[in-house]
Amino acid sequence: MSTVVTLDGIRLRPSDVAGLARDAGVAVRLDPEGLARAAAAHRAAGEIARRRPVYGRTTGVGANRTEHVGDGDLHGLRLLRSHAGGIGAPVPADQVRAMLAVRANQILAGGAGLQPAFAEALAGALNSGRLPRVHEVGAIGTGDLTALAETGLTLIGELPWTGGRGTPPAPLAPEPGDALAFISSSALTIGQAALAWADIAALVRATTVVAALSLHAVDGGSEAFDAQVHAARPHPAVAAVAAEMRRLLGGPRRGARVQDPFGYRCLPQVHGPAVDAAARVERVLEIEINAAAENPLVRAAGGGSVHHHGGFHQAPLGLALDQVRVALLQTAQLSAARLATLVEPAFTGLRPFLADGAPAASGVMILEYSANSALADLRGAAHPAALGHAVLSRGVEEHAGFAAQAARQTLRAAASYRLVLACELVAAVRAVRQRARPPAPATPAGAAFAEVARRLDPRTEDRPLTADVESAATLLDLLAAA
Repeated sequence: MSTVVTLDGIRLRPSDVAGLARDAGVAVRLDPEGLARAAAAHRAAGEIARRRPVYGRTTGVGANRTEHVGDGDLHGLRLLRSHAGGIGAPVPADQVRAMLAVRANQILAGGAGLQPAFAEALAGALNSGRLPRVHEVGAIGTGDLTALAETGLTLIGELPWTGGRGTPPAPLAPEPGDALAFISSSALTIGQAALAWADIAALVRATTVVAALSLHAVDGGSEAFDAQVHAARPHPAVAAVAAEMRRLLGGPRRGARVQDPFGYRCLPQVHGPAVDAAARVERVLEIEINAAAENPLVRAAGGGSVHHHGGFHQAPLGLALDQVRVALLQTAQLSAARLATLVEPAFTGLRPFLADGAPAASGVMILEYSANSALADLRGAAHPAALGHAVLSRGVEEHAGFAAQAARQTLRAAASYRLVLACELVAAVRAVRQRARPPAPATPAGAAFAEVARRLDPRTEDRPLTADVESAATLLDLLAAA
């Protein structure tokens, strides 16, 4: 039986968005109370627009906000057509599904003044597997106008659906005001950010498991993770990483050195901020996914009201994404540093590069190159998107946070970090095998090692390691639950 996710405009979680985006077998249903909120806002919007000017309903948009639009004008249709100017590559299917889910859920929050039929059509598209074709370039953090305009034209029948296994939604008949109400959202950016967050949340959990295996392989000690150390400098996420290392190791262990390199000793201090940053992204996403952020905001209560505002601006999400990428870069640098110790006989007591007995064998030498190549890609993706600036629409929209770019960069950063960590995991498992002293099976680290070692290729002769890293990259999601 397919899993069903309920969209209600109130409590949809980032994990729900990521799950239904990546599993086309997940169905969605719309909560009746959410539909009622959307319907009430839709009625209120129409009534208010008959009494006073309402941006995008009775006026143009941007610098055209001072121009009046009559009742019979096709302004909404022209708005969709003119804004459907996305460029670049088509957005991948999972990201489009995330966008549709977020936008449908936001409509149910009841602030858009949009026909509830739009939410129903988006749910129908998700359940049938039919998707609009949208392009990834066009947004700057003040609304995904181009992608949502392309989606809007698909919903009304002017652009074709792609893919799918069922009947696409019947074309909608847009009403005055529907166009701006529909595209005044950052649903694509939020959906992409939810997918990136889901990847990063799993990877930051897997990181401590991989680090624990590397620590065991080099005879590292646990003194740096002692609770007394972290009580003396009580950053919560830093202390939590130290506690997790103690749990994975199963208790105190004496190291072979007075103190270990930074890759081990400073793991809590460097990885803790990454855990913190990922949690911050989740908190921001929980708000954005369920937000009524459309401009103008329509409220049905108290006879109805309209508020013109800047709630569509994605500075909170963009800055959170910028932070998590920089934090991820820091912890990725430690992973590369641990990999360097794993190929060094002074730390492992094994042959250089964990090679077999053949003369001048290279072993896992190339993994350092591959890991540092992925690290360089991550370093590029970590550049803060918020450093950009734009003044648009004849000067009346004089700021942009570039959250759309931050979301795409975060997806790339997560993919690069996965490769760095996978390289470390391959080397750590090989080192533990060659030392023939696996972690105690009763410890979480021991159980994780047994599971990963069972799945990774045990051969040590010089050979291509691409498949090993690919396997390790998939196993990181398993380790996240260790």
